[in-house]
Amino acid sequence: MWVKHPDYERVDWINKFVLELWPSLDKAICDMIRDILHPIFDECIRQYCITSIEFRSLTLGSLPPNIQGVKVHETNEKELIIDPIVRWAGNPNINLVVKFLFLPITLQLLDLQIFAAPRITLKPLVPTFPCFASIAVSLLDKPSVDFGLKLLGGDVMAIPGLYQFIQEQIRTQIANMYLWPQNLVIPILDESLGAIKKPVGILYVKVVKAVQLLKKDLLGASDPYVKLSLSGERLTAKKTSVKMKNLNPEWNEEFRMTVKDPKSQFLKVHVYDWEKIGKHNNLGMQVVPLSLLVPHQKKELTLDLMKNISLNNNKNKYRGKLVLELTFNPFKEDSLNYSGRHLDNSSTTTNNKELGEGHMSRHSIGGLLIVTIPGAENVEGNHHNNPYALVTFRGEEKRTKLMKKTRNPKWNEEFQFVLDEPPLKEKIHIQVMSRRTGFGFRPKETLGHVEISLVDVIHNGRINQKYHLINSKSGFVSVDIRWKVI
Repeated sequence: MWVKHPDYERVDWINKFVLELWPSLDKAICDMIRDILHPIFDECIRQYCITSIEFRSLTLGSLPPNIQGVKVHETNEKELIIDPIVRWAGNPNINLVVKFLFLPITLQLLDLQIFAAPRITLKPLVPTFPCFASIAVSLLDKPSVDFGLKLLGGDVMAIPGLYQFIQEQIRTQIANMYLWPQNLVIPILDESLGAIKKPVGILYVKVVKAVQLLKKDLLGASDPYVKLSLSGERLTAKKTSVKMKNLNPEWNEEFRMTVKDPKSQFLKVHVYDWEKIGKHNNLGMQVVPLSLLVPHQKKELTLDLMKNISLNNNKNKYRGKLVLELTFNPFKEDSLNYSGRHLDNSSTTTNNKELGEGHMSRHSIGGLLIVTIPGAENVEGNHHNNPYALVTFRGEEKRTKLMKKTRNPKWNEEFQFVLDEPPLKEKIHIQVMSRRTGFGFRPKETLGHVEISLVDVIHNGRINQKYHLINSKSGFVSVDIRWKVI
């Protein structure tokens, strides 16, 4: 293939590598075949009048498969696609003996030849070794399989018409299972790893009030505020306002937090006494496992505050109580597609009696807007090239880390916006900036920007593409935006 098509590359080093490893690979693969087929053979022995099924010999021979070319594809997704061309003209020695009562029947497979064009996809790419979560294998075309088969010493393939029939059946069965887009997925990393977890819902937290908090200030009551965070997250904690000189404060403030694993995550609640100067004093804390919550049902909790979470809580003196209201709303697996009649609020009305209490029409359903900035290309400043991306939506700004001295930064950073309704008529502004790292004039400069309408995201659930940066000669920025509906 590397001769016919210039985009295929020679990989002689891989073939030499496989050749040296082939004796060990042969034994390992054959042992794996035995382990896989052993329970199948046992099931056949129980169901049919078979005394035993065993391999008299099992080896793949001395000739390893040969990779005749490899093509690697670039995509906007977090994946790596490899198209190798594999040819194997092997000399295996596989003898299977099946005993019916006292009659042994020998099957021998020999002269195996395979030509296949598989597609190997490593996805998603994650920052945990080996840096991909699974391997998906599919075939771009029906494979060519040729082999000899002997039964009781006679060549079965010599029977007229049987050779072509068996070959076509094998090609068809393999194609039905693995011809692209069908594939075989081999998991590599456990999905419980935080590196590959995705948001699954929104936790709504209402901090109602606190009762009988500790008095920390010498000349007056405490100045309490509440700090909320989820385990396993590096996001900035949510904070209530400060209630000055109040041991029984009422907040009634609401917060929304993104949940990735409601079975294992827990809400961490800390109450502090605000200090103008110095460290804020700890008034108490508590944790709430999210597994206690029933989806879509509000749960009111009155928590006994403790100094810390320890096995011996009896030593903790009374620190007051905190009242919370929690509701966990998971995302729908398939985001709603907003047809044209749902985009205009005036064109569609929904009878509350038909939907039931607590339900809303499609155009008023909230969700999570996830904005990922993988990187940019060919961005160049007049005075310095230390790019970072600035994402602005509804007046809220979020920025990526700064990459020093590069025109092709790779950020791979994700930002989340929890919304009460879909942003059908809104745009998100993404600006690539450069900042001088040392002292000097012109500390910042703009490398280009783009405004993206979000209506297509709501329609399709996702957009993932490169955008040409406005006011940039040849700069591009990659943007991946998803909309998850509650």
